[in-house]
Amino acid sequence: MTDQMSLSSRTWAALLLLAVIWGASFLSIRVALDEIGPLTAVAHRTLWAMLVLWIVVAIRRLPLPRAPGIWGAFLVMGLLNNVIPFGLMAWGQLYVETGLTSILNAATAVFGVIAAALFFRDERLSLRKSIGVLLGFFGVATAIGLENIRSFDLRSLAQLAILAGTVSYALASVWARKTLSALSPQVAAAGMLTGSTIVTLPLALSVEGPMRFDLAPVTVLAIGYYAVIATAGAYLLYYYILARAGSGNLMLVTLLIPPVAILLGTVVRDEALNPNAYFGFAILALGLAVLDGRLWHRLRKTGRLIDPPPKRP
Repeated sequence: MTDQMSLSSRTWAALLLLAVIWGASFLSIRVALDEIGPLTAVAHRTLWAMLVLWIVVAIRRLPLPRAPGIWGAFLVMGLLNNVIPFGLMAWGQLYVETGLTSILNAATAVFGVIAAALFFRDERLSLRKSIGVLLGFFGVATAIGLENIRSFDLRSLAQLAILAGTVSYALASVWARKTLSALSPQVAAAGMLTGSTIVTLPLALSVEGPMRFDLAPVTVLAIGYYAVIATAGAYLLYYYILARAGSGNLMLVTLLIPPVAILLGTVVRDEALNPNAYFGFAILALGLAVLDGRLWHRLRKTGRLIDPPPKRP
């Protein structure tokens, strides 16, 4: 990972806040799924978040893109970063605990490294990244449990759907770098959610019927939370931290989200995870720490890690 700046106390606070917001989003989505379908849940998420972000863009008077190709890129980005992963993970949460969903979601960083290595010459897999990726895969496999893979059922399929969502997130990061890097983050996020809403609204309508608004108060609160706070607000907070801490430090949020989601799932929904889920997360966290690079460089400085001998010409 590159671009690792120092973390001030204010930035640490923002990072922890982002972890709490995103960690709680898994619970709020699961609460909403008690009354609405997965596609409708996603449509609510993209629609209301889109409106909030366009209001932010209007207030800040940010310039809008005019090239038709950019709006096509928004549509693709919306599919890769919202429609596919949100839909797969929402469906997966019908059969997978909140905490385990957040653990599997942490694999996004692992697949992101692989996707970047495949598409960008300056992101090739080094020894450190390769070790981090292997640890990440081992951690995910441990969290799922080999017994679940052998006795394949609906729960196993749901876990694979969640992992497929993380692969889509990884491809979205590649697409964003190739097509949207010149735009302001707020406009890029609003445009992406617009592309998402164009797809999710008719899809939810055709599969699950019209959106209902006579919902239980707890469902309305859950939708409002994950759409307005955990999507629109979190995007703004994400880019605030990125500008002040860098992408390397920002990856720390990936390690902070699962404990929040696990705790909330246990307290609010009385969920109990299999011990292998915790063990798998520990291995995955180690892999993410290796990908982050600080642990690796610290070991090199202390002499506990010996670099391979240089190749002879």
